[in-house]
Amino acid sequence: MVISKEIESRIKKRLALCYKKDMVDSIYVSILTLINAYADKSGNRRKGWDEKDAMLITYADSILNNNEPPIRTLLETLQESCGKSITFVHLLPFFPYTSDDGFSVSDYRAIRPDLGTWGDVVALSKEYRLVFDAVINHVSQHSQYVRGYLAGEPAFKDFCISLPPETDTRSVLRTRNLPLLHDFPAHDGTRHLWTTFSRDQVDLNYANPKVLLEVIDILLFYTVMGASMIRLDAIPYMWKKLGTSCAHLPETHELIKLIRDVYDAAAPQVLLLTETNVPHKENLSYFGNTGDEAQMIYNFSLAPLIVWSFLEGDASELSKWAAGVKFVSPSATYLNITATHDGIGMRPTEGILSEEARAKLCSMAKTRGGDITGKRNSDGSVSPYELNLSYFDAINDPTVNTPETVEVARFLCAQAITFSFIGIPGIYVHSLFGSRNDYEGVKRTGRARTINRAQLNKQNLIMELCSQDSLRSKVFSGMKRLLEIRSHQTAFHPDASQQVISLAPGLFAISRTSTSQKIVALHNVSDQTIRIPRAKLPFDGEIHDLLSPEELIKGQEIDIRPYQVRWLT
Repeated sequence: MVISKEIESRIKKRLALCYKKDMVDSIYVSILTLINAYADKSGNRRKGWDEKDAMLITYADSILNNNEPPIRTLLETLQESCGKSITFVHLLPFFPYTSDDGFSVSDYRAIRPDLGTWGDVVALSKEYRLVFDAVINHVSQHSQYVRGYLAGEPAFKDFCISLPPETDTRSVLRTRNLPLLHDFPAHDGTRHLWTTFSRDQVDLNYANPKVLLEVIDILLFYTVMGASMIRLDAIPYMWKKLGTSCAHLPETHELIKLIRDVYDAAAPQVLLLTETNVPHKENLSYFGNTGDEAQMIYNFSLAPLIVWSFLEGDASELSKWAAGVKFVSPSATYLNITATHDGIGMRPTEGILSEEARAKLCSMAKTRGGDITGKRNSDGSVSPYELNLSYFDAINDPTVNTPETVEVARFLCAQAITFSFIGIPGIYVHSLFGSRNDYEGVKRTGRARTINRAQLNKQNLIMELCSQDSLRSKVFSGMKRLLEIRSHQTAFHPDASQQVISLAPGLFAISRTSTSQKIVALHNVSDQTIRIPRAKLPFDGEIHDLLSPEELIKGQEIDIRPYQVRWLT
């Protein structure tokens, strides 16, 4: 195929910012060869987004059914329970791996045999828009890349980064309380390799253009196998430069933009999502210039700020931060999450919550049966990186005997905030089904993150969902109802404008406006009924609550009960 002069110019410009001038043309020719090899092979998939979109985040084996391949079980379960209330499915790493629940990939082009086949993945992609994980900052020490590098094979020369053990790496941002360099036996002695996350997760060396080309080949392969979106895992650390933090470097941004350029040429319907669990301002930088980098970023600050709001019964901090979150462009939006497979990030609260508030959140996690994962700072100190507990227990204290109806209302109110917020809602499988802390899982693995990664038996799950009295049924039916009502409101289109309304400290209130509809979404995070004057709402004439269709709002005041959600229009 012939790519546009504009895309060619962009790719060459980005290569020139990362590699030597005399290498640019040959690297470009190799990239063009890959584009031509994969162009038009990804099928006719839907582009863009609208108010109907919602993303489920799940492991391929979060739901099990005897000896059936879990990917097939997942598809059947979603079809039976969710239907079209979910449109995207983020399938967490399903490749062969050696640690970190899939995030230490040993073979990027294979599927774990215990999960199913590529045919099962393709079948899932025909029903839902699939999000593939691209764990491309690092790779398993047992991958062909690391093994080949250590063996001195020419094909894998400089695929990893080796430094003398005495190298001063104190400036490098650490997200783990582990050494940056780990020693490995090599063909020529001992090599000390760069490992941002763990010994078994060896960083790839993007200063070697062969690494870049191999990764582009893999990413384009994913589009052929059913990916509608690529999630770039741990992407802030992609480029290394000693003497810097090695996070968010200009070269990293240029390579992400280059990947975007490649997709624009070969598979323009495929979206990029960056995983950057960092302070909010740094997170926003991954949109690039209003959307020439990632089309979607995680709105990581939402999760801890929502927890803080319910902990205090006061949404003031959430409202203050949300007032600065605006529409970006028609080609860029937010993924709004509460829980994920990881913990509740604490770095996104930096500069938003006080140190006292952050300490109170950490204390809450411990009190409610969870844990805290720390990160090592350049001065040797350790600060909180994430809270490890289920989101249901972050919102509802399991040590307190609270009526289940109240717990469900609190949790659904927390989720509804992300459903009404500008962007697309992202729902973790254990939030969809109301899971609580998995203490047995933590005991079995010894890892804090396991507390929110339980595997569910399909038959037991369906049985609970069919029982109206079960917690899972109450949470799931409430979530599904919210999603189905949301999907018909143009004011909840990701591109619709958003404005925070200040009505009461215990109320998180936003106005969403499209060309054909306005909705005021009210969320009471407190245990008190809040009464607001109707005159404070931006409506003329009749007001209806979309969540109570039979109710016409009359009179001069509107009541919002404890933990109630109102979508007024």
